[in-house]
Amino acid sequence: MTKGTEDGTSLHSLPLFCRVAGRRVVVVGEGPMAEAKARLVERAGAEVSRETEAHHARLAFVALDDARSAEAAAIRLRGKGLLVNVADRPDLCDFTLPSILERGPVLIAVSTGGASAGLAKHLRLRLERLLPQTLGTLAQGLAHAKDTLRRRFPNAEDRRAALDDALAEHGPLDPLDDASAAHLENWLEDSDTPPGGTVHEFTLVSDDPDDLTLRQARLLGVADLILHDPAIAAAILGRARADAERAPIGNRAPAERGVTLILRRQKPAQTT
Repeated sequence: MTKGTEDGTSLHSLPLFCRVAGRRVVVVGEGPMAEAKARLVERAGAEVSRETEAHHARLAFVALDDARSAEAAAIRLRGKGLLVNVADRPDLCDFTLPSILERGPVLIAVSTGGASAGLAKHLRLRLERLLPQTLGTLAQGLAHAKDTLRRRFPNAEDRRAALDDALAEHGPLDPLDDASAAHLENWLEDSDTPPGGTVHEFTLVSDDPDDLTLRQARLLGVADLILHDPAIAAAILGRARADAERAPIGNRAPAERGVTLILRRQKPAQTT
C-alpha cells in the first residue's frame, strides 16, 4: 500500500461500473468459485465464454486452485488484451470485485482492494439494514422526473441545490426514509427555487479526517466551492466531492449559488 493511499490523497483503484450486457466475459475454472463468477457475469447480462473465445471478450475471471495454473492463465489472457481478475490473488488482478448491495438501479459497491473480502461483506450487510427497499423506487422516480426538474429549475446549479436540499437528512426525499419515494410527486409540485449561495466557515483542529465533526463532514460532501488555507491536509480535502472546485483562501470570492466552504487551519499554540 502506498503512502498516498494511507493518507487519503489517492485511491488503490479507480471505481468503475462496467456495462457488459450482450458481451462475452471469459471465466476460466470449475467448481463453486468459478460458478459464482459465472452467475455474477450472467446477472450483468453478459455471456460466459471459454478461454478459447477470449478474442471476443474484454474481461476475464480466473478461478483456479493451483497458483501456477492461475498465474499462467492470467498471463495468457492479459496477452490477448483482456483485463483479468484472479480469485484470491489481488496481486495478479487488473480489477477486483466488490461486495455489492442492490436496490433497483442503485448499486453500492464495497471494496477493500483485495485486502479482505470478509470485511467488505460485513460492511455490506450493515448497509443492507440501513437502506430501505424503496430506495430503488426513489431512484427510478428521479430518473423519470429529469425533464420535469429541468423545466422547474432551468439553471443547473439551482437544480442541484434543490435536489441537495430534498435529499439531505430529514429532507422530503431523504434516501434513508422508506416513505421518500411516495413523496416525490408532491415535492416536484411544491418545491421552490432554492435561495442564493450559502457560506460556511470552520477551523480544523487537526489534519486527521477522523477528527471532523458530523456537520463538517456533511458540508465537505455537499460543498460546490472550497476555499482553504494552503496548509490544509490533502486527506481532509479528499473527503470533499470529487467535482467540487478548490482554491486557496483569497483566490476566489464565494459563489452566488451553491455552497461555499471556507476551511482554516488552527494555528499552533505559541509556547513561551
